[in-house]
Amino acid sequence: MSPVPLVALLGFFFFVPALGQSSSSCSTTLIPTNSIKPSVASGYRAALVATGLTDPRSIEFDSAGNLLVVQAGAGIESLQLQDNGGTCVTVKSKKTVVQATALNHGIALSRDGKTLYASSAEAAYSWEYDSASSTVGDTNMTVVTGMNTDDHTTRTLLISQKVDGMLLISRGSTANIDPAAEMLSSGHSQIKAFNLNNITADGYSYDTDGLRLGWGLRNSVGVAEHPTTGGIFSVENSVDQATRDGQDVHEDNPGEELNFHGYLNGTQYSAQGSNYGYPYCFAAWDPSDLPDNSNLTVGSQFAIGNMNNTINDTYCAEQTPPRLTFEAHMAPLNIVFNNSGNDGWVTFHGSWDRTDPSGYKVSLISFADGGEPVAPANSNTSYTDIVANANNTACPGNCFRPVGLAFDSQGRMFFSSDASGEIYVVTKDETANGTTGSSSSGSGSSGAKPKSGAQRQGVFSTGTLVLSVLACCIVL
Repeated sequence: MSPVPLVALLGFFFFVPALGQSSSSCSTTLIPTNSIKPSVASGYRAALVATGLTDPRSIEFDSAGNLLVVQAGAGIESLQLQDNGGTCVTVKSKKTVVQATALNHGIALSRDGKTLYASSAEAAYSWEYDSASSTVGDTNMTVVTGMNTDDHTTRTLLISQKVDGMLLISRGSTANIDPAAEMLSSGHSQIKAFNLNNITADGYSYDTDGLRLGWGLRNSVGVAEHPTTGGIFSVENSVDQATRDGQDVHEDNPGEELNFHGYLNGTQYSAQGSNYGYPYCFAAWDPSDLPDNSNLTVGSQFAIGNMNNTINDTYCAEQTPPRLTFEAHMAPLNIVFNNSGNDGWVTFHGSWDRTDPSGYKVSLISFADGGEPVAPANSNTSYTDIVANANNTACPGNCFRPVGLAFDSQGRMFFSSDASGEIYVVTKDETANGTTGSSSSGSGSSGAKPKSGAQRQGVFSTGTLVLSVLACCIVL
């Protein structure tokens, strides 16, 4: 690996006063500064932890309990938290770990917590990291390079917890419809894994190196490893402004996707490294709104534009389909699992390409013990909303827009909102009596269950949360 002086990437280390709330008190209601108050599902509590951040994207807890936050266009901050129990978590100090305007989304820590990884649109870097002081070493290393593209510039990073030294990187397309993505050699719209144990002094080239887990993935910003099976899942942002046979179908199609990419531990999966369809094929969310839909159901791969003898629904049916499909344009940016693997948490950043805004929420997908989603592939009720904007008509201007997710050591879920510059915490409400905010000390319940196009009937239950280790005209 080639060392790079930190003068271009690092600034001075400094502490600043707490953000949003004082460490000596804790608000009993959500008081967002740049968005309306979210609603919280019955059985959960949510509270504001920090405000005043600059475009917070991915987040990660280090071994000392500090919350590392990527601020796009600024660098990485460490938030030292004051924990008064439950959702009463505040920021007592903030420290700049890496100052670098090129960093924009990705962050990860090695399994031993001693190496910090972060990404720009062009490359992934690593630093020696000390969690006790929230400091990095004097130089960074270029780990993977050659990823620069326009439009979708996030490079999500994930360190495998099952296979030592494996770094996953997701790279999106360079346009809404990117013809280069149909060529494997382009490296566009792919997810790859790189073995850090065998890295050379020059690092890896994304286009030519690494293990390909999938291609034809328009913009799979969120990537996660199942904690028991080691299966790799991603959530994909699908195409905007779609037409089919000359008809505008973009309001409700295509759907966003949850895709499965096999394993890193040698377990065989025949579709590993295969084509998921982009730039020609997409998953149906509302088949009834599509012309020539007689053979389509939710999740069916279909062709957009004007079909021909080469690109058509028959061709698309041969590509790897999604494991689940979500409502169109919700823009999923992250997925993480709880310790048991029974809950998959997803952030939906929110739409811009839809008359009736969709997304702007944090939702749960129920997984079975074998590491598969409980819902069938053709389900349109596969996710349950936990924290959501109470009124999407105010979006995006006055809405929180969730991005990053991370569990702390107590199993509490934290998520970032880039548009509002906020961090929230979410917990199960053990005292709930069936109505949101039933406890007099509840922190942040709105009194109303979030609206959802995919709300399951009956009582939703999840496993105990414990520690777990993103469109045209808009960068996701």
